[in-house]
Amino acid sequence: MEKIRVEDAVGAVLMHDMTQIIPGVSKGPRFRKGHIIQEEDIPVLLSMGKEHIYVWNQVPGLIHENEAAERLAKAVAGPGLAFSETKEGKVNLIAEYDGLLYASEEGILALNSLEYVVLATLHNFRPVKKGDKIAGTRVVPLMVEEKVITDAERIAQEFSEPILQVRPLRSYKIGVVTTGSEVYHGRIKDKFGPVLRTKAEKLGSVIIGQSFADDDVSMIQEKIREHIHQGAEMIFVTGGMSVDPDDLTPTAIRGMGADLVTYGAPVLPGAMFLLAYLDGIPVMGLPGCVMYSRTTVFDLVVTRILAGERLTRQDIAKYGHGGLCLECPVCTYPHCSFGK
Repeated sequence: MEKIRVEDAVGAVLMHDMTQIIPGVSKGPRFRKGHIIQEEDIPVLLSMGKEHIYVWNQVPGLIHENEAAERLAKAVAGPGLAFSETKEGKVNLIAEYDGLLYASEEGILALNSLEYVVLATLHNFRPVKKGDKIAGTRVVPLMVEEKVITDAERIAQEFSEPILQVRPLRSYKIGVVTTGSEVYHGRIKDKFGPVLRTKAEKLGSVIIGQSFADDDVSMIQEKIREHIHQGAEMIFVTGGMSVDPDDLTPTAIRGMGADLVTYGAPVLPGAMFLLAYLDGIPVMGLPGCVMYSRTTVFDLVVTRILAGERLTRQDIAKYGHGGLCLECPVCTYPHCSFGK
């Protein structure tokens, strides 16, 4: 690139976006890459503090920051992601639909370990909405060796899954079994059902039925089977999750021959959570906190199941780092540290 005085730049082609900042009013590109400098542009450039501009003398093996950012974005983007307009050498990746973000921490680290490469993303497993900004990418210098970008493209291809993708949440038919003698005999009104219906609807799923069971292993098992026979693809069992002798939900689920993933999770609220699979159907034992706390382990796990994952014990164990909800007076999840 050749450095020339702004006063001598009339007719020159601008090789990068030039940002104008008006405090308290705006910040953005005043002149775009490719703009041909006009006489009337000179006072504006000087007011922006630009006494010189660079004119690019193309050198083999070097590419412009805009091309580099566009190639990086394409290298890391999987299904569910679109690209913003390239501005000031940066490309943003945008969610094309509602879903769950899957971000390869290993892949992000590998790319950012390359000199000059920048890839900034949201946290893994974050619920996102259509139009949300998921990531931004660019290179540091105005011009970069093409080898840096080809190395990044090669690294991205080495992973079995895209470094970034948004997986849509599948609509499930859900059966709910509410346990507890106090609800079964009508001593208190059930409050779990309305909460779960609201959560299911927000996630795009539907509760096809709710049944009630006494503190009796056989009855709990019978109600679970009834929902499955009616077409339920997921089962929520509420209550009966503590260590009290009358709390029999874990015993009932184990006794059905279910593949138990975990009884207990390093998440607060939600430590007494249970996850099992019965003939491939996910069965969740939900502790009482799901009824009265805005966000719990349930919200972290159910979205991943709806996104098509079959979770393991290790997946649940990883939630310990970030698994403490601060129970803020005004819940801002997922715009917080919970589950991250």
